[in-house]
Amino acid sequence: MTSPGLTVVIPAHNEAAYLPRYLPTVLASLERWRETSGERGEVIVVDNASTDATTDMAASFGVRVISETVRNIGRVRNTGAAAARGRRLFFTDADVALPLEAISAAVTAMDGGAVGGAIPPLYTPKRLGARLLCAYWDHYRDTRGGAQGVAQFATAVAFQEIGGYRDDLFMSEDVEFFHRLATHGRSVNAPVVILDELRVRPSTRRYDQWSSLRMLWWQNPVTARLRLSSPRMWRHWYQSTVR
Repeated sequence: MTSPGLTVVIPAHNEAAYLPRYLPTVLASLERWRETSGERGEVIVVDNASTDATTDMAASFGVRVISETVRNIGRVRNTGAAAARGRRLFFTDADVALPLEAISAAVTAMDGGAVGGAIPPLYTPKRLGARLLCAYWDHYRDTRGGAQGVAQFATAVAFQEIGGYRDDLFMSEDVEFFHRLATHGRSVNAPVVILDELRVRPSTRRYDQWSSLRMLWWQNPVTARLRLSSPRMWRHWYQSTVR
């Protein structure tokens, strides 16, 4: 059997309830790309120390499931990338819905010479304060050229050359990765692309269940740069998992 042309890496911590809602969108997008390209893809769910049925639920969809016990998102993504067999990598989260065209558009960009890129998120929280916070971050990323890890992609070669995600960071590792990917792209005269014509739809569970004030504390430009390598500083973000 030929190696897959693309690997989707999905970190998952206690996501048994969310995988049935969101994983099918990933599989549908991968199937659409397979139908048009003739290439094969694979999905790797990285079970990150789950205490629920995440492993069994992911396996029931026919995807590969591997384990990473250390609770650090950069390390989890790197573990998935290390197990990947595809020459192109696509990173998303277990609570993110992909549009049908997502995988095809990402592959087209990479085959066109890009070292990688991202698809912006569309958050639709219930509360006005949360919506305003999301709008602020959309503007912030638009003006600074950043991108969230909810949907990032890169060629396997570029990913390896820049050393993947930093596993000494507990927050903003996705923004830092994208900055290094863009710097690498400029050094080899290859772009990174943000696919603005598409949007992925992440769950708004934190925005809907945490107060706007609490979200503002954890998601503002000052806190987002504060002691990023401290597991103690970010323990509440990792441990207070909203379901």
